[in-house]
Amino acid sequence: MHDMETRDTMQGAAEYGNATVPEPTARGARESAVRGARQAPDVQAASTASGAAGGQARVRVAVVDDHEMFRRGVIDTIQGECDVVGQAGDVEGAVAMIASVKPDVVLLDVHVPGGQGGGGAEIMLRAVPLAPQTLYLALSVSDSPADVGSVIRAGARGYVTKTVTAQDLLYSIRQVAEGYAVFSPKLAGFVLSALRPDAAEGEAPAGGDKSEDARDDISLDVLTPREQQVMRLIARGYSYKEVASELFISVKTVETHVSAVLRKLQMSNRGELARWAARRRIV
Repeated sequence: MHDMETRDTMQGAAEYGNATVPEPTARGARESAVRGARQAPDVQAASTASGAAGGQARVRVAVVDDHEMFRRGVIDTIQGECDVVGQAGDVEGAVAMIASVKPDVVLLDVHVPGGQGGGGAEIMLRAVPLAPQTLYLALSVSDSPADVGSVIRAGARGYVTKTVTAQDLLYSIRQVAEGYAVFSPKLAGFVLSALRPDAAEGEAPAGGDKSEDARDDISLDVLTPREQQVMRLIARGYSYKEVASELFISVKTVETHVSAVLRKLQMSNRGELARWAARRRIV
């Protein structure tokens, strides 16, 4: 059984190459990021084998995501091996929940409505004084440099995308609970840039996205009237459920419209959409 767990962990580590950083210092994180991209699978396999031999306590986890169906799916996935102690769908609710239950690890999306519009980063900055022992693992559909950088600078110990497998997600939760940093190798460059002492807010690493000017030239006419309605509400921070209620359509239809909007405007996430709409004074 121990050999099987070690093999499974090695398989997950080989796919994700999660970096392990014992101390939350910028220098240590940078060095570990480089080591993680090269040799993380062996380190992770040994760590997990040791944990299995000694027995692992269940991690107390909270889930923060404004999509209720996705949140429920995550909870169903992890509750067999973790104790799910709370959940929230907006900034205010998340901060209050974290202060109340003080989870070991919070899984949180980058783009969460409410508060001052800072999403996951705002949640961390406001909740840390209220629950200083709680650690954070970002779980987001976005892999943009600005999003990765914002939550890493705010204090997240890891960042995985929503394409993560159940096995890798559980592994990442355990690693963060033990004080290590966890992120996909393809995000390593963004993390290293975010940890630079002179890194600016939202700055992309060399070779990052430079298409903002081109997107600003895109006409709203590429969107249908309904897509424009959805776009404006999403840019204002509405959740999919709130948009559906406002426009009397289903959440699934909202998701379809949002996907079309992002594709036509050449964007990858709602954060980019909000910034684009603000620059053009659409909202």
